[in-house]
Amino acid sequence: MTYMAALCRNYRLVGSHYNVGRKFFSTNNKRIVDLRSDTVTQPSSAMLHAATQATTGDDVMGEDPTVTALEHYAAELFGKDEALYVPTGTMGNMCAILSHCHYNKSAEMIIGTKSHINLYEGGGYANLAGVSCKQIPEDEHAMFAFDDIRDAYFCDDDVHYAKSTLICLENTHNMLGGVALPASYISSIGKLARERDMKLHIDGARIMNAAVALNTSPSSLCEGADSISICLSKGLGAPMGSVLVGETEFIRLARRARKRLGGGMRQAGVIASMGMHALTNNVDRMSDDHSRAQRIASKLKDAGFFLPRDGKVDTNIVFFALPENSKLTKEELPPKMFEKYGVKIAGGYSKGGRMFRLVTHMDVDDEGVDAAIEGIISLCVP
Repeated sequence: MTYMAALCRNYRLVGSHYNVGRKFFSTNNKRIVDLRSDTVTQPSSAMLHAATQATTGDDVMGEDPTVTALEHYAAELFGKDEALYVPTGTMGNMCAILSHCHYNKSAEMIIGTKSHINLYEGGGYANLAGVSCKQIPEDEHAMFAFDDIRDAYFCDDDVHYAKSTLICLENTHNMLGGVALPASYISSIGKLARERDMKLHIDGARIMNAAVALNTSPSSLCEGADSISICLSKGLGAPMGSVLVGETEFIRLARRARKRLGGGMRQAGVIASMGMHALTNNVDRMSDDHSRAQRIASKLKDAGFFLPRDGKVDTNIVFFALPENSKLTKEELPPKMFEKYGVKIAGGYSKGGRMFRLVTHMDVDDEGVDAAIEGIISLCVP
């Protein structure tokens, strides 16, 4: 083995940072704790090994056995007929919208005001799918009021109306702090949708976090939904990819939509193998992320910081705002946290940009959480 091969085996270079095991350091040997998102995880050595061993074929032709195995596993895990591997979660949601609304060219969907589809997916439902939407508010538990759904619903018996075709939920709900929606609520919304000839799609970017937090199986949790998109590159730790699950005809139309969106991939088994490794190895450990997030929330609440839901945290996301007597402004805190403690945090969320978001994940351990808690409290509390 050459010197460089040995070096890269022990220290994977990541820009101006490197890692040893799962701990990350800058080139000046300061440890980095990145709590900005659970999308920042680096693929583990086991994932990278899986990629080098993957059997591949042309997936557009349906001939990549590793992609097929991942799709079959995901479909079975969620109790649905079939699945489709896509490059990103945004594309998974877009394929779902295009598929559910395929035969209705005056389709309208009902989505949450604070949902990821509404806020952070480029308005694709309008400019790519040509679907209009009714935005209705979520309460602090990420739930719609049933009367709001009924009021938003239109059938096509009046030429003035678009036809309500689809309801979208988000589980867990990002902007509401990782709230996990229970199976009973999902089933109730699904029943309401079916009574009105609508479909129910779940943006399940963090659906495995919800299943772990609620101590239930994905199939039981999502039984009331027609389709679910599952992100593999957040808490599950894969470098990219999502899986969309649903009934056979839905997936057939979603596969056509994926091609139109430029998401057809050839020897995709290389990356799908890492997604399979994530889905089969990194689910149970999510409870550690949840415990760490809850510990952060508890310490910040006790120190006088504002937290939504009175500090209740279901999964791996913590939102907080500075106390009124904070020594630092909301603009000063992120750079000071990185400068003094090597901790990266994200600010500028809602309520006039005063909210910060912390997201725990597999690359943040107890030591990293301790550094974050100490840094935020020491820098802010007089």
